[in-house]
Amino acid sequence: MTKTPSNPIRLIYAGGTFGSYGRPLAPLSADIFLPTLQKLLAEQTNANHLPQISWLDNDLIKDSSQLTPSDFVHFYQLLLAAYAQGDRRFVLITGTDTLSYLGAFLAEAFAGSDICVVITASMRPLLDSDVLQYYAIDADSDAWDNLTDSLKLAAAGESGVKIAFGDESWPAQTVQKIHSHDLMAFTGHSRAAYPANSYIKNLPDTRRQHWLDDQQELVSNIESRANQARIHALYCLPNDTEVMSNQLQALLSQPPCGIILLGFGAGNVPYSSPLAEALELAYKNGHMVVCASQSPFGGVSESYAAGSWQYDYHVISGGRLTIPAVYARLLWLLLRYDSPTRRRQRWLNNVNQAGTSIKKR
Repeated sequence: MTKTPSNPIRLIYAGGTFGSYGRPLAPLSADIFLPTLQKLLAEQTNANHLPQISWLDNDLIKDSSQLTPSDFVHFYQLLLAAYAQGDRRFVLITGTDTLSYLGAFLAEAFAGSDICVVITASMRPLLDSDVLQYYAIDADSDAWDNLTDSLKLAAAGESGVKIAFGDESWPAQTVQKIHSHDLMAFTGHSRAAYPANSYIKNLPDTRRQHWLDDQQELVSNIESRANQARIHALYCLPNDTEVMSNQLQALLSQPPCGIILLGFGAGNVPYSSPLAEALELAYKNGHMVVCASQSPFGGVSESYAAGSWQYDYHVISGGRLTIPAVYARLLWLLLRYDSPTRRRQRWLNNVNQAGTSIKKR
């Protein structure tokens, strides 16, 4: 039976600053923190008109800086299993270091569904470390506001994967961290195309089941590929061009992987014959090379000859995608599809939907 939006929101705790406590700060164990959080939520639900929640058991609780592709797949599988049982609305609490990467990955993985996932975190712990007699909410922390905003956003049930932080929310693949310790640590935007525009507001049961069947058929393959999936980043610096070509050459003997070229400005990458040859060989060996910008906003384009040359050597434009979104799309394609050709075709289809393709002169 399909559950209705009146069912409780499923809350997942995965670690991070949110659950840290003490002097010095350290994460509380799940068996201490989760009952404390449940008690606080129960006390606040009626007073603050919060939606009803239930807990989704999760045994992967760690600092988000330690997350790996296999961990990303863990959360994908956790959500997928609950979604298959009829749950539609979720709030996931994690850490800020890889929040934008995990959010963008889940957005790619659940494209085409009607799931509602809101991901949040905090820059300061929920609990006040100056209160030792009992656990109390720190009034100066952003954790409680971020959580309650996320619960209210999930209660609306709008399909898609979103990140809620600092009194704002955005489609997950547009979000990036822009400050290392300020409470307004993230930004994003609402002009999001694929995968945000792929979510279905009212998905018929038959179509939902077809979507689930397709995903569940590949879960074991996705899980096994996650152990070998590799995404590399090559950062352009004012070096001799030999530096980057040597870095790329060192990756060519590996199994097909994802490679992000972090270009200057609008995606400018210093040209050299050895680098061009290495890019050609990378393509022949099945690697996917995507150009992104070091600049936080604006993305890449072909405006300058200093950047446009690389697209003649099979580099894919990252368009306006953030670095976390480029990483997430590359990772999902490596996990989801079994051949370099299919991965490349799928990227180009997605990019055309997102309006981020490079137009040749």
